[in-house]
Amino acid sequence: MPTDVVMPQMGESIFEGTITKWLKKTGDKVQRDEPLFEISTDKVDAEIPAPASGVLQEIKVSEGNTVQVNTVVGVIGDGSGASAAPAKAAPPTSTPAPAPVAPASAKKEAPAPPPAASAPDDEEDSDVRSSPLVRKLAREHNVDLAKLSGTGTGGRVTKQDVLDFVEHRTAAPAQAPASRQPSAPSPAAIPGDLVPMSQMRKIIAQRMIESRRTSAHVHCMFEVDMTRIVNLRNKLKNGFEQRHGARLTFMPFFVRAAIIALQQYPIVNGSLEGDSVRYHKQINAGIAVALDWGLIVPVLKNAGELNFLGLQRGITDLGERARSKKLMPADIEGATFTITNPGQFGAVFGLPIINQPNVAILGVGGITKQPMVITDKDGADSIAIRSVVHLTLGYDHRIIDGALADQFMLVVKKSLENWSEEVG
Repeated sequence: MPTDVVMPQMGESIFEGTITKWLKKTGDKVQRDEPLFEISTDKVDAEIPAPASGVLQEIKVSEGNTVQVNTVVGVIGDGSGASAAPAKAAPPTSTPAPAPVAPASAKKEAPAPPPAASAPDDEEDSDVRSSPLVRKLAREHNVDLAKLSGTGTGGRVTKQDVLDFVEHRTAAPAQAPASRQPSAPSPAAIPGDLVPMSQMRKIIAQRMIESRRTSAHVHCMFEVDMTRIVNLRNKLKNGFEQRHGARLTFMPFFVRAAIIALQQYPIVNGSLEGDSVRYHKQINAGIAVALDWGLIVPVLKNAGELNFLGLQRGITDLGERARSKKLMPADIEGATFTITNPGQFGAVFGLPIINQPNVAILGVGGITKQPMVITDKDGADSIAIRSVVHLTLGYDHRIIDGALADQFMLVVKKSLENWSEEVG
């Protein structure tokens, strides 16, 4: 019997997904659990495995189309050709994602909606079949869900319905849908080409603007002498990899130093809830991972309970699964503090945007050799070549003052410069 291939539900709050790429074409043989197609949701990009072995008999939903979870997107047959009639071209289950909503500058020029058209409260929204994400999006764009005709299962209002309404309301220029949305613009793209944003790029853009509007961003930067750690890593890295099967990187040193500081200044590990501060019991470290098609922040849960080896293994695992599209929604939820590493690409330092709902983010610059003035125990000064990194803390000035931020960073600096923990 043929086996239906469906859009999976990648988390309780996710009700739709966009097919970004089919990894097989009609007529190809597939093995059970072999990657079959890629999807993009509001949480993650992921590879979806084949539910059975056989031949990809039919593709019902083409690349670039967004459909509800559990929608049949393809059919796997046994390869005999007798299980079904020849596949016919099926219309897409839903329309391709529209052009991105007009940028913030354009929105400011548009007349503000009258008070009567303001976003409904959650109580009013609850009468309309929709997800929490859709209701949040509707509030952000002052859309009354009761006035929309849902195109989802059972009349459910989808994110696409809201975006379509906003697009037409703001008279955004129509854009012809592409058969496939590229994950990132090609370096060889001809100047002047109009390339649609990927689903991930749209989400990143939305969240960065939201964060800048939400938090009062301030940054402080500290110069840290990493010579002790650089020498230690050079000495131990080969043996570390042989014993544990994992590369010894610099990231666990920075994560561990941040954990020590967070334990002393727990408000930096907190979040704002209205006029109150939530002090989290656990330290869940979000580790930003740069991908060819965007940026994602998988979360190392209970990082404060891990030893150095556990930190290294956890960081490596999250990075590998992010790059191979194996993350699940739970892997990117629950961060209480975030660390990003622009230095891996040569940046001296960065001024990162806070990862909501966190109140702080640590940016790690590149480790470089430079001359420094060294003062010995007798007070004599000398100049030496040292390995130096510039660390930047982006923090929410609504609840973190400059003095506290500097004290936090001083703990990070001292932990790194005077490293004494067992590496393993």
